[in-house]
Amino acid sequence: MGRAFEFRKERKFKRWAKMAVQFTRLGKEIVMAVKSGGPNPETNSALRTVVQNAKAVNMPKDRVEAAIKRASSKDSSNYEEIVYEGYAPHGVAVLVETATDNTNRTVANVRSYFTKTNGALGKTGSLDFIFTRKAVFRFDPGERDLEELELELIDGGLEDLFVEANEEGNAEAVIHTAYEDFGKMQKTLEEMGIETKSAKLERVAQSFKEVTEEQAADVMKLIDKLEEDDDVQAVYYNIAE
Repeated sequence: MGRAFEFRKERKFKRWAKMAVQFTRLGKEIVMAVKSGGPNPETNSALRTVVQNAKAVNMPKDRVEAAIKRASSKDSSNYEEIVYEGYAPHGVAVLVETATDNTNRTVANVRSYFTKTNGALGKTGSLDFIFTRKAVFRFDPGERDLEELELELIDGGLEDLFVEANEEGNAEAVIHTAYEDFGKMQKTLEEMGIETKSAKLERVAQSFKEVTEEQAADVMKLIDKLEEDDDVQAVYYNIAE
């Protein structure tokens, strides 16, 4: 699968070793979805998607419901989504998505992680030429004919369809569309009866940086620090396969 895949696999196992961390991040997504579109998943597509993603990682139903109820309260925290961009050691581009109720704390922490690992935090938009925002859907391909499925998904905005191994080593089908087509593809998949394991807006690297194993280890020191921060929702980087 390549060096980058092994690093990603190791990183993900470490990142989600404690289920509480994953559930906390999903809880923030629930709060933001409820505050933007209301507490009913039937009429709030963003909330419906987060609930679906929570179900895919076995987040308890009562915890999901509690998060929705808490988010509906006027006293609940408001989270602001902020993206930070910079470079890790050896010229690897790093993009950090955060959700925070204290921007001063978050930017101070993120800046310190870059500094302590010999990286550099950059200006907003400085990595636009490297990362493109995509709608990414994952599902179990089963016995489906993917070539036939591609044709059926074109009207939903399909840009790419491929199969890769997930963290458990099982085959997983992945769909990429333009981020503007998130809702259209989601509706198309629902109408086709395809149950997705996850549906998210992600940052996809368009160019990659070749590094040695030793250099990759240096980069992972930064990635690990970022992913351990409670305000960080996702981290993307462009180490080549």
